[in-house]
Amino acid sequence: MIYEFCIRTDPGLARENNEDSVTVDELTQLAILADGMGGYNAGEIASGMATTFIKSELGRWLSQAGRHANPKEVRRAMEICVDNANRAIFNAANSNPQYSGMGTTLVVGIFQDGRLMLGHIGDSRCYRLRAGEFTQITKDHSLLQEQMDAGLITAEQAATSSNKNLVTRALGVEDAVLLDVNEHRVEVGDVYLFCSDGLSDMVEDGGIAKLLEADAPLDARLAQLIDAANANGGRDNISVFAAYAQSGSKKRGLISRLLGK
Repeated sequence: MIYEFCIRTDPGLARENNEDSVTVDELTQLAILADGMGGYNAGEIASGMATTFIKSELGRWLSQAGRHANPKEVRRAMEICVDNANRAIFNAANSNPQYSGMGTTLVVGIFQDGRLMLGHIGDSRCYRLRAGEFTQITKDHSLLQEQMDAGLITAEQAATSSNKNLVTRALGVEDAVLLDVNEHRVEVGDVYLFCSDGLSDMVEDGGIAKLLEADAPLDARLAQLIDAANANGGRDNISVFAAYAQSGSKKRGLISRLLGK
């Protein structure tokens, strides 16, 4: 299995600065997206710390462990690195009054052959497009999600709620945080989309799916998602990361032909 990766981020139409941070380490196939929160530029600091710290620490572990690490070891390494990042952000917030209360959502994924190890905190999401079926494979840590789980409101009511941005879990807000981690089997043709709520709040799932299914290069599809969020108001920063899974045999065949084998 080989992957094509693509990133797009945009401040949106209502904010001057961008408090989202998104990065990918193509060597270790590690992707991270964070949506920061806090006064002044604290959200930008928190999300930047999260992506930089996790990419450095987890990326280093992955490059050393290579393909020999089993799923249990990968999961544990992810949990440890995210815990360390949480403490770093929490300590920074408590040692600098300007950053008090800052935090960030997080989606972190490791793509290894036919497997995705996926962790998340908060309401940034991961979707999967598989054979025309579009599915949210993370579950929001938000007040709205808790209310829906309890049967207090419907999904339709949630879509127009004024409580959309109230998360119940965030990185860096407390000295410990629970990372939800799940392993997913990857199939050839799958497209995985990480996004901040600047996309999911502005564009309905059906609209995201339609644009992601378009017959266009991956970066063009992500650009269309950004444009759609802005066309619907662009009330928040918008960040997207996509991974497209392809058969490794095709690439090896091409290389073999180039080498005359």
